[in-house]
Amino acid sequence: MRAGRPTPKGRTPSSQARDTVQRLCGDLPAQRDLLIEHLHRLQDALGGVTRDVLAALAERLRLSQAEVYEVATFYQHFRVLDEGGVAPRVTVRICTSTPCAMAGARDLLARVRAAVGDDATVAVEAAPCLGQCHRAPAAWVGQRQVAPAEASALVALAAQGDTSPRPLPASGAPAQPHDYAQFERLLRGELRPIDVLRELEASGLRGLGGAGFPAWRKWATVAGQPAPRYGVVNVDEGEVGTFKDWHTLAYEPRAALEGMLIAAAVVGLERVWIYVRDEYPDVRALLQQELQALQARLLTWRQRYPAAFGAPHPHTPGQRPLLPAAGPVIELRRGAGAYVCGEESALIESLQGRRGWPRLRPPITAVCGVFGRPTLAHNVETLWWLPTVLRDGGAAWAAAGVRGRSGWRHYSVSGRVRQPGCYRLPAGSTARELIEAAGGMAEGHRLYAFLPGGASGGILPAALADVLLDFDTLAEYGAFVGSMALIVLSEADRARDVAVDMMRFFAHESCGQCTPCRAGTTQALALMQAPAWDQGRLADLSQVMRDASICGLGQAAPNPIDSVLRYFAHEVTP
Repeated sequence: MRAGRPTPKGRTPSSQARDTVQRLCGDLPAQRDLLIEHLHRLQDALGGVTRDVLAALAERLRLSQAEVYEVATFYQHFRVLDEGGVAPRVTVRICTSTPCAMAGARDLLARVRAAVGDDATVAVEAAPCLGQCHRAPAAWVGQRQVAPAEASALVALAAQGDTSPRPLPASGAPAQPHDYAQFERLLRGELRPIDVLRELEASGLRGLGGAGFPAWRKWATVAGQPAPRYGVVNVDEGEVGTFKDWHTLAYEPRAALEGMLIAAAVVGLERVWIYVRDEYPDVRALLQQELQALQARLLTWRQRYPAAFGAPHPHTPGQRPLLPAAGPVIELRRGAGAYVCGEESALIESLQGRRGWPRLRPPITAVCGVFGRPTLAHNVETLWWLPTVLRDGGAAWAAAGVRGRSGWRHYSVSGRVRQPGCYRLPAGSTARELIEAAGGMAEGHRLYAFLPGGASGGILPAALADVLLDFDTLAEYGAFVGSMALIVLSEADRARDVAVDMMRFFAHESCGQCTPCRAGTTQALALMQAPAWDQGRLADLSQVMRDASICGLGQAAPNPIDSVLRYFAHEVTP
């Protein structure tokens, strides 16, 4: 914007719109990186945002109206209203992804729509995965998750306006003696940062959000970069069938927060952002409570362990306090309905108030992340295991794995099993063992196929149920474990139908930045509707998407296609 111009170019907002933005957002700093937080305030209060309100918001943040509009229309959970449009009073979102579809979600969606009828105050929408696959079918009314969901209950909640976040098992949990015990060992000097890195290396702990990069190596890379260094906790698990991070935070959030603090101390992080997907309003409310309590603990620790807090001394550059004088700045941020923001560079773009477009690499996030600074990005489970690794020792934690693998894993198990849920098993476990842990196949069902890593991980036949589900063990079968989300199919299902569902999900969630993904998912979905697939065209399209897409979404989207052609060709040939 040119110096001296009092307002952005474009329409002049009305005084009413300016007053609305000031009333709802006046306590937020007028910073570009808080654009999405501003939009949430407006969306929550108004049910939608008009172009007049967007113009007033652009004026407040000193952004062009085009920048504000492109962000508001990129994310699914912001409703931009046409002139004269009226926002609904409440929105009911019903998950129609594969685990919920198996449990009758599409019928549920039709029944809720029929019950609501012509009531314009209630919007009823199909939604991608809500992270409640173990309690399918799942729905979301306002800010309340409902799982399992029934049509009458959803309609009643919408009518009553009882749409605040539900309490979770850990809500209001009292302090425990083991809370933050390993972090305090660091503050007391019983553990040094180098000791933590050695235990991490001995444990073999890897990033458990999908990529599987060794945690110690990532820490060492970021720690070796110039300050200031930042951190990101990725709670944007949008992969179909994945809910392990939700489960971890719902039941034991303090271990993850302790892991975050340990990482901040060892790597030297001045600021940390916790990015929570918008579909987890209950987790966001719980973390707000826990972070408030954590601030009180930080005050106590600063008084008890003053040597661990402070600024680096200019005459001893090789030595530094573990944490800034007031402790690391911790911010809780809210996603807005974009699966692609589970990719760490897209998440960082979102943190900075932009569209969630993945970045080209290099540079990697560890070198150039949030605001161009070195950034340590981890998912919840990786951080959650850190206190256990330090308590038991890295070698002991690693020894828990089976068949040559290291440590433990949390697996999300859904679909045709008796007891869907989150299960803790040794690394190196198989699909058959996970199904047994979940009570076996559901009554009247026999194993036909399974998805080892959610939507992206491919589809494997029952004959491969004894293959290890871990990093580097599934590549020869054209699959990967990814977020460790096992979706179990029976002989009542068809792999081609599931593949179509997955491609529909990818086409819906593509950010649109690159043509191979944007156009490729759409074309693939159209080709997959045919009774007999054009295998040659689909194979060519798959290769182009893998070779030329910018991020993992487009690169992994062809996996269901390739799996069907490799293992279930009888379903798609005449």
